[in-house]
Amino acid sequence: MKIGQVDLGERPVMLAPMEDVTDASFRLICKEQGADMTYTEFVSADALIRNIAATTRKLHIAEGERPTAIQIYGREVGPMVEAAKIVEEAGPDILDINFGCPVKKVAGKGAGAGMLRDIPRMLEITRAVVDAVKVPVTVKTRLGWDCNSKIIVNLAEQLQDCGIQALTVHGRTRSQMYTGEADWEEIGRVKANPRLKIPVIGNGDITTPEKLVEAFERYNVDGVMVGRASIGAPWIFREMTGLLREGKVPEVSVAEKFALLRRQIRESVERIDEYRGILHIRRHLAASPLFKSIPSFRPTRIAMLKASTLDELEAILATVENDIIPSLSAE
Repeated sequence: MKIGQVDLGERPVMLAPMEDVTDASFRLICKEQGADMTYTEFVSADALIRNIAATTRKLHIAEGERPTAIQIYGREVGPMVEAAKIVEEAGPDILDINFGCPVKKVAGKGAGAGMLRDIPRMLEITRAVVDAVKVPVTVKTRLGWDCNSKIIVNLAEQLQDCGIQALTVHGRTRSQMYTGEADWEEIGRVKANPRLKIPVIGNGDITTPEKLVEAFERYNVDGVMVGRASIGAPWIFREMTGLLREGKVPEVSVAEKFALLRRQIRESVERIDEYRGILHIRRHLAASPLFKSIPSFRPTRIAMLKASTLDELEAILATVENDIIPSLSAE
């Protein structure tokens, strides 16, 4: 699969863009664990052109994580074009436009998935961004605004005509948010459209290696994007690509998983500071499947998520790893 001149190989597996999740450290770890491509947190066009420090920091890409896409969102043509030019100077491999974020503070203001209610403006923005930069432009969007307006098959053609070089489809409508099940049959219909020539990347509910393989084999998508299942579990990319390419899910030891979480914590603190870095990493700790099978873990989980210093958090993790996890692994 190629996006412009970016060759991702056959059946690439990608880390989805997720706000407050896909920071530079997490992207690099996921890349090392097998992700074929990574995406930044989404970047507000308005904040970028105002040079807001917290936003401009999101443009940093480590060489080891490439290929990487920077994703932008906005609702006006001018700011989106200006932001696209700023992003291009940051040197991403791909520029992605977010027409899929469903949260109220974005979609409710007409950006992200809000654009699904104003297709002419969506297409105008897309054409203008494609024309403004030389880097390949892609789009990520949803099936439609609600169950009565699943317009993605026709919309995909229209976006292709604007000049985008790949399309990612999340298999839900905006009104679904993240509830219910992703409709992969609809994603499959997008891919099956003979008039669509650009790569189609499927996204939604890919939580296991088996579901990843099914997405490729049953729906014939060119690539698959993995989001929430990677939070607190970057090793999932090693497991997924192992089954996809070697026919077997590799064993990732408990010690390796703890080492990866510790690295995330340490690098989060180094990137920001101790207090905010630990706040940032709590989402990964809360979501990590590493702790979900441990009996009577609730008090320890609460303590872990309340820890406010690196030493305190490390002591809790060490207790869990040294006293509880080995006994589970030996069963």
